[in-house]
Amino acid sequence: MRYVAAYLLAVLGGKAAPSQNDIEKILSSVGIEADAEKLKKVITSLEGKSIEELIAEGRTKLSSMPVGGGVAAAAAAPGAAAAAPAAEEKKEDKKAAKEDSESEDDDMGFGLFD
Repeated sequence: MRYVAAYLLAVLGGKAAPSQNDIEKILSSVGIEADAEKLKKVITSLEGKSIEELIAEGRTKLSSMPVGGGVAAAAAAPGAAAAAPAAEEKKEDKKAAKEDSESEDDDMGFGLFD
């Protein structure tokens, strides 16, 4: 991903077809050492292609992917009414546990910061 990002930065900087040196220069400016094989693969994959067309193609692919957030929210709504009494019970249990733990501390005869 870093190689693609550096390639895009070079294109935004005015290079129509960035070279390996251009991308290595961008990556080294932020302290990243470039792997020559991976960089060469990115350059050959993007060679002769329009960045605008690739971005548009990527957007259409992303728009067809399911996000998955809507189903979980819809499923949680009917169960929310049942969750309210359970939440109240948990609060009561916490209060009882806190009271028990306080009495146990008193039985020890010393405090943590004494």
